[in-house]
Amino acid sequence: MAQYQNILVAVDLSEESSSVIDRARQIAQAGTQLHLIHVIEPLSFAYGGDIPMDFSGIQDEIHEQASAQLKRFAQSHDIEPARQHLLLGKPDVEIQALAEELDADLIVVGSHGRSGLALLMGSTANGVLHGAKRDVLAVRIGK
Repeated sequence: MAQYQNILVAVDLSEESSSVIDRARQIAQAGTQLHLIHVIEPLSFAYGGDIPMDFSGIQDEIHEQASAQLKRFAQSHDIEPARQHLLLGKPDVEIQALAEELDADLIVVGSHGRSGLALLMGSTANGVLHGAKRDVLAVRIGK
């Protein structure tokens, strides 16, 4: 089994995120660096760019809340601030880009094991898996 030196752990900050980082820790060995990433999707992605509303105030509030949640989550898992990454964009794209920037040799991401229409529509784990240039571990979470 490969020894990973630099692992990027993608979390959605739900209760299930702990199982994702726990799995990464099981793989990590002495000297392995763990980085956390949480990606906020812009509200304009969800509602389309044609809605004549200014979402900036709401987006700022979402960012502040996510930042505080990520900080608490990271502290509870002993991840130093320099290895906490909060980004805005399309999750699979941002995860892949940061993995490239950090030269991560493994991406660990949670997967809900969807099937049917949800599988066809794709998920963050699926998007990361199909676009990654490095190993990806999809940790099954939930039911």
